[in-house]
Amino acid sequence: MAPSVADLPTQITETTDKVAQLKVDAADRRDNSPSYPFYQPYYDIDEKWPPTQVYEHVDPGLKADPAKPHLLTPETKLNHISPYLGTEISGIQISHLSEEGLDELALYAAERKVLIFRDQDFKDIGADRQIELAKRFGRIHRHPTSGNVKGYPEFHVVYRDAQHDQLKDVLPDTRINRTQWHSDVSYEKQPAGTTFFFVLDKPEVGGDTLFGSQVEAYKRLSPEFQKRLEGLRAVHSAHEQAAASRRRGGLVRREPIETEHPLVRRHPVTGEKALYVNPGFTRRIVGFKNEESEYLLKFLYDHISKGADFQIRASYKPGTVVVWDNRVTVHSATGDFDTAERRHAVRLTPQAEVPIAA
Repeated sequence: MAPSVADLPTQITETTDKVAQLKVDAADRRDNSPSYPFYQPYYDIDEKWPPTQVYEHVDPGLKADPAKPHLLTPETKLNHISPYLGTEISGIQISHLSEEGLDELALYAAERKVLIFRDQDFKDIGADRQIELAKRFGRIHRHPTSGNVKGYPEFHVVYRDAQHDQLKDVLPDTRINRTQWHSDVSYEKQPAGTTFFFVLDKPEVGGDTLFGSQVEAYKRLSPEFQKRLEGLRAVHSAHEQAAASRRRGGLVRREPIETEHPLVRRHPVTGEKALYVNPGFTRRIVGFKNEESEYLLKFLYDHISKGADFQIRASYKPGTVVVWDNRVTVHSATGDFDTAERRHAVRLTPQAEVPIAA
């Protein structure tokens, strides 16, 4: 969600997409400014978009060699964080992967849910190349309310420092904690699939991302309860996000929508079943009365949020790129770091298929 346009830095030096112009050397930085000013959040009050249209999506993981020889090379080092999700990967560059390697990346992200790549050059390869790589996984979503990059609306910019606290706007101090489990833009007719997130500036301590497996959350339920959930549909809404942005004087580039999705969806590549509800955007269960819907959703949200044994905490180091499958996971930011420190990151969010009912 976007903070007030008037309260955010929007001036970006005119620049071509050259890597040397993306980053400012430490010696040239003034007033603790961002390391990568090219990716400062940009807001154009005149920017308006039509409704998003459905397109045909074919997951690249369907073409992948299950052995993944182009991704899991002899040089690739793996560290599995949990049996259910999360693998740290080093020894290979996303930017150097062949088409076959990118297909294998899609498959591995579906299987392991969250991949944490270390020591990547991704943030330095330029916006055009970053978008080119991400587009292989689907049409890139343009966020209706968040900051983007001037000339590149495909980027969703996450920015927080002492003057600009987006997280506080979304999760105010009236709440006990500042976690908000969600799957990105689940209100879209074709929500997010394989998603890329890279950090430009990070706090010394904190600022991690929590991830949970919606596949394992579904598996933990009894067979009879699983049967009861299958066939149900839930409404996901963008209206609250848009209204909150407008209240703060922010942008709404595209009018908000509500979309029905299956409460349990099936992944098109792995065939796994996963819960597909989240407190960020899911509002009600179709065909249920208000109290029935509220009680069932509350039970599922509690189950998802309390499942620490099928969650991980992804930490960031310089050069970290996190790739995750939004179809089978939920995640939450953690606002646990000193507000005097900067956390500056960018997300590229390819849209996947219309959710398939289990």
